[in-house]
Amino acid sequence: MSSYTVLIIGAADRWWTSMSLAERTEGYAQYARLGEALAAGGHRVVGGAELTRTSEARSIPAGGGPATDGPYAETVEQVGGYYQVETDDLDGLVECFQIIARTGDGIEIRPNVDAADRPS
Repeated sequence: MSSYTVLIIGAADRWWTSMSLAERTEGYAQYARLGEALAAGGHRVVGGAELTRTSEARSIPAGGGPATDGPYAETVEQVGGYYQVETDDLDGLVECFQIIARTGDGIEIRPNVDAADRPS
């Protein structure tokens, strides 16, 4: 079984600042649908989380140095959450995450490096 990290990418803090309670409720209902579709497709979620607002981030610059408040990158889009999924069906996994893409968030699905593939 292969392991993947799925990143949920969207407008920074959109869920917290610009969506009404009704819009957030509907959005979370789509995430519940995603969970059902993943289980039905035999995909195993082994971790993940929704991230807090970007204002709660602490960033350390490349090369080290003092930590600063806020996200490292000054961009419109940020990672808002992630899933760790094990599956033998990448195409099916991609299809499941179409549910969330339709809510307006971008999705990046990337294979995790297997420890056996690292040089010793």
